[in-house]
Amino acid sequence: MNFYTRKWIKPEDLNAHHTLFGGRLLAWIDEEAAIFAMCQLGEKNLVTKFVSEINFVSSARHGDVIEIGFEAVSFGTSSVTMKSITRNKNTKQVILSIEKIVFVLVDDEGRPVAHGKSMGG
Repeated sequence: MNFYTRKWIKPEDLNAHHTLFGGRLLAWIDEEAAIFAMCQLGEKNLVTKFVSEINFVSSARHGDVIEIGFEAVSFGTSSVTMKSITRNKNTKQVILSIEKIVFVLVDDEGRPVAHGKSMGG
């Protein structure tokens, strides 16, 4: 798993319990997953197709630094499937895990198109 993204948890990122708001984290993950998919496919016209069960394992608090990691697990004809882990940068404690995120390459009308990539290259 490669951890490319770090976020510093600030007051505006917190929920009523003074921990990281899950919706904020999911928005960050979706954006970073899209960037990861773009880098994997060398294309930018991608859409989120599927996100599997989201497992919130622990919390992050104000001042924590978290890191979001991704790993490509398979390539379909028009898709890339990855998994993701978010963890505390210092303690390495897992905050959230997602086993499957799928992005699909689409044309200008939103129809899936082949990308020609595979796990080997």
